[in-house]
Amino acid sequence: MGNGVKFDPAVFLETAARGRAISTHPKKQILFAQGEPADSVFYIQKGKVKVTVVSEQGKEAVVAILGTAEFFGEGCLAGQVRRIATVMTMTESVIVRMEKAAIVQVIHQEPAFSEMFIAHLLGRGIRVEADLVDQLFNSSEKRRPTFPASSMRSTISGGSTPRSDT
Repeated sequence: MGNGVKFDPAVFLETAARGRAISTHPKKQILFAQGEPADSVFYIQKGKVKVTVVSEQGKEAVVAILGTAEFFGEGCLAGQVRRIATVMTMTESVIVRMEKAAIVQVIHQEPAFSEMFIAHLLGRGIRVEADLVDQLFNSSEKRRPTFPASSMRSTISGGSTPRSDT
């Protein structure tokens, strides 16, 4: 960074250096757990991970399955102090761990990395939104409505709210 050599995000993510460590993890190894300090961002060089959350009632939900060339743990960059999810490897995985200060520095100093990272964040947001819309519409179409579709049209067009028989 800053030595006159063109910065390559791929090379950056393939090399260990100050603030970055690369390690191999076996299948089913927890990389971080919900509630732990959020102090770094991770990049999957090779492999697959599962992101899960557990509710206060003990229900577990899979939030995402991520693979090669994806980031996770970026919540620390947005002010998360603690991890809101647990991440576990699903296959043997090679993971780059970047301390928060190291990734903040490269985001500020290297436009090529910033563009790649922003594209990742935007792509993830678009996929999450599409999945949510798909889930909302598919799950609602499978349930029997509690009121006639004609009363739904009046609700959508600004009419009164239909009453349910339940």
